[in-house]
Amino acid sequence: MKNRVVITGMGAITPIGNDVNSFWNNSKQGKCGIDFIKAFNTDDYKVKIAAEVKDFVPENYIDKRDARRMDRFCQFAMAACHQAMEDSAIDVNSLEEDRFGVLVGSGIGGFSTIEKEHQKLLEKGPSRVSPLLIPMIIGNMASGNIAIKYGAKGMCTSVVTACATGTNAIGDAFKLIKNGELDVIIAGGTEASITPLSLAGFASLTALSTSENIKRASIPFDKERDGFVMGEGAGILILESLEHALKRGAKIYAEIVGYGATCDAYHMTSPDPEGLGASKAMTMAIKEAGIEANEMSYINAHGTSTPYNDKFETIAIKNVFGKDAYNIPVSSTKSMTGHLLGAAGAIEAIICVKALQENFVPPTIGYEVKDEECDLDYVPNVGREISMKYALTNSLGFGGHNATLIIKKWNE
Repeated sequence: MKNRVVITGMGAITPIGNDVNSFWNNSKQGKCGIDFIKAFNTDDYKVKIAAEVKDFVPENYIDKRDARRMDRFCQFAMAACHQAMEDSAIDVNSLEEDRFGVLVGSGIGGFSTIEKEHQKLLEKGPSRVSPLLIPMIIGNMASGNIAIKYGAKGMCTSVVTACATGTNAIGDAFKLIKNGELDVIIAGGTEASITPLSLAGFASLTALSTSENIKRASIPFDKERDGFVMGEGAGILILESLEHALKRGAKIYAEIVGYGATCDAYHMTSPDPEGLGASKAMTMAIKEAGIEANEMSYINAHGTSTPYNDKFETIAIKNVFGKDAYNIPVSSTKSMTGHLLGAAGAIEAIICVKALQENFVPPTIGYEVKDEECDLDYVPNVGREISMKYALTNSLGFGGHNATLIIKKWNE
């Protein structure tokens, strides 16, 4: 007998809101979180915009001394986790510590600390490099610091699958609880890679939009899209077995019912042109959920606003849903948040939960020019009220990683 897995708490730090309610309400309203970069001077850069987190004060969530020992990506994770744990109203002292785990990933880790300490090395020599360099930059430290704070002594690990990281982390946590290995898991993704070197690297890869029109930069599925806009932040979900949640009288947001994970095994950065890996991930998730494809209410697409991703993801959706693909609203909230890389799947899972709760599909903003090859219902510019039961979210990462979650409205 497999366990059912439910979501009982959520936390978010995003470019359009530093808590779940702000994030969701701004998503509903189509707020754009993209602007000219404030963190550093971009005069010499072709790319000048990003979706930065605004007004973030780590000390609101973390002891000041501890915050200084964490890179920004870890601070985001700790803040979102603080929110999620409070939201869940879970008493950590009542938990069986060996059955309480953490699975929080980051695609890149402590990029800003690497740059800062490397500059010290060049200017002042090796003796001036911080002894905290290594524990601040390694990607597993988000999970590690969360586990330390909350006393989680079960499995504590960190997924690194580029832009699929957040979804893989939640999906892997779902499997661990479903299979009875753990009762409660803190799961999600975090990223803080809007830094000089990171921006230069992604720009050299020609992955980023060079538009300076903030309203026409992240425009998923639009014919004039020219690359993604980098975002930052974190999303954390508290996952529990249904039995454990009911026993403690927890508030339940939604149920995770399906997960699929595959690899294109095709190219380092380009998706499979036939969308085969993404198609398989969606098919696996649908099969595990035990539903028919035509029962899907909403798809939160990976939808990065790159020419290849949006075209090939559209193909993959058609592969799976056939003619029904045209009847399912598909939106990309990256049009508002930019692309949070390893955190994208986590905040988009939160979007799906809230969409199911409120029967509301958030829009794809900035959409103006129809692309003949992207011909689905992308919910352009204005959100939509619909009756919902199942939401599917896709994440597709460099290296060919594909991950899909299916979340079901909670109605007991």
